[in-house]
Amino acid sequence: MNTATTARPQGIDIATQISFAMRSMGVSPLPRNYELFYEAYIGSNPALTRRVTALGNRATQDDLDQIAEEFFGHNSNRIIENAHSRLVTELDNLLRLMKQEQSSLETYNKLLDETCSRINAKSSGSVDLLRNAIALLTRATDDTLAHGEKTAESFIQKSVEMDAVRRELDEYKRIANTDSLTRLANRRAFDERMAALFNYPSTLSSTSLVLIDIDHFKKINDTFGHPVGDKILATVAGVIRASAPRDAFVARAGGEEFAVIVEGMSDTEVFALCERIRTSLEGTLFRNSRTGVNYGPVTVSVGFALAASCQDAGELYSRSDIALYCAKNGGRNCCRPFEPGMRKDFAKGWLIYKG
Repeated sequence: MNTATTARPQGIDIATQISFAMRSMGVSPLPRNYELFYEAYIGSNPALTRRVTALGNRATQDDLDQIAEEFFGHNSNRIIENAHSRLVTELDNLLRLMKQEQSSLETYNKLLDETCSRINAKSSGSVDLLRNAIALLTRATDDTLAHGEKTAESFIQKSVEMDAVRRELDEYKRIANTDSLTRLANRRAFDERMAALFNYPSTLSSTSLVLIDIDHFKKINDTFGHPVGDKILATVAGVIRASAPRDAFVARAGGEEFAVIVEGMSDTEVFALCERIRTSLEGTLFRNSRTGVNYGPVTVSVGFALAASCQDAGELYSRSDIALYCAKNGGRNCCRPFEPGMRKDFAKGWLIYKG
């Protein structure tokens, strides 16, 4: 993507070029913004590229969200999500009311039955009157019991049906939040999870964001074609998922970039995780089983940052992104934790590219 105000740095990979363009235009490094710039950069939709280019240095988040809504339908997804939440809430309320009604009917039936039993046990001066009353109450009780049983069965059936609807809605939302190629969480789900992290400050002290980028991925696509590139993306995703803790949140954050959100780990443990992911991929054989063609080696650069001292999700992502940049600028196929001094090196690096 070329703009009148942005000079594209040469000799670096597509992810770095996109990050450069975003920073040059003052765009926040959010996953949804990366998605927009990635699609604009690769030129798959010329109209989208023109719209983003026309923003120049005047881009606001509202402008970007409006373009994303127009081209990607993100707003429609949000509407679906809101409808899903409302439906689930209503279903829960109905299920609760049905259970209460079922319990009430059962209690009422029990009360009538006990009353009938007590009357049957009482003696009275008017045997005929008492017998008629008993017969009347018995019929009423029998009718109520029969109706109650039928109603309870109906409520149970409706509960089962609504439970099935709720499961279908949950599955729909899961699919909407899943990247179809890698089966990991997609950008939108990652964006939501990042924002949600800062709703629970007590957990931030042990929360980290790891960003992983495939080295020289553009060269892989150019050499072997996009179908091979897609298979490599899927394989890399599987290795990352298998290497990460079971409770870690793993996502495809954009293009060839992946993200892992981990909780309850020290910086030393997070670094060990990064190394485990890196070495696992370094040791993975990327070979076509039919032709014998070797697509490797495939390596990754990894950067991570701790959430503890970050003010919001944007800052956490920015720090991890800077650490990732330093890993790639430091030779690739390595891991780097964020350090404050990296900001200066990062700024110098972009000044060199701009020059």
